Amino acid sequence: MKNKVIVITGASSGIGRALAKELASMGARLSLAARRTELLEELRAELPETEILLQTTDVSNENDCRTLMEETIKRFGRIDVLINNAGISMRAIFEDVDLKVIHQLMDVNFFGTVYCSKYALPHLLKTKGSLVGVISIAGYVGLPGRTGYSASKFAIRGFLDTLRIENLKKGLHVLVAAPGFTASEVRQAALTNDGSQQGETPRDESKMMSSEECAHHIVRAIQKRKRSLILTFTEGKLTVFLGKFFPALLDRFTYSHMAKEPNSPFK
Repeated sequence: MKNKVIVITGASSGIGRALAKELASMGARLSLAARRTELLEELRAELPETEILLQTTDVSNENDCRTLMEETIKRFGRIDVLINNAGISMRAIFEDVDLKVIHQLMDVNFFGTVYCSKYALPHLLKTKGSLVGVISIAGYVGLPGRTGYSASKFAIRGFLDTLRIENLKKGLHVLVAAPGFTASEVRQAALTNDGSQQGETPRDESKMMSSEECAHHIVRAIQKRKRSLILTFTEGKLTVFLGKFFPALLDRFTYSHMAKEPNSPFK
């Protein structure tokens, strides 16, 4: 990764922040995007030896995504890797949810990936680089109470799988990375049925994979040019296996698992 130019969205916290630190330690040059510029500034201060471009970016805004890629090219002259990491979650049953929440999930998670990929693609094709989407196990199995989240992650997987095939003979590497439950801010910032943030996590974050471990696996998968990465055995690999061969059983397991959360609407 030394001297590679890597764009990371959602770099201000969680997996995105951990990816930036991991890649900086390997000598990469970074273009970091997020809405919270002050957190990006703090991150840059922690990485004084790394060449970094910071760009305030709302990935649901197409023009912001275009500008991110344009500024990256102005600064570095190339793009070797784009990691579409920015995303938000939700926690509300579909029966009760305001549809604006579903729109917001799709705008940030799915269309944010579409916009950034669109404007980075010509540059990635020149470098035969890597296009990465950080989805979730929710992109393989529907999670109750997370309809918009699962829908957006399924959509990203379909979008990137298709781009891989379209560019099969052009040298483009496409990776779809699906972490299991990973310790981050995503659950605190998850939207409720009216679009407000829930403010606290319903899960024990200390028992989850750390963002740093998750980032380490993603970087290794980029280096090996893998097409997919499914993290954790029980919540990841086993879930995908059951979904293929025992889908009805997986439905029951998923329902029971999510019903154990505090204040779960499922009993």
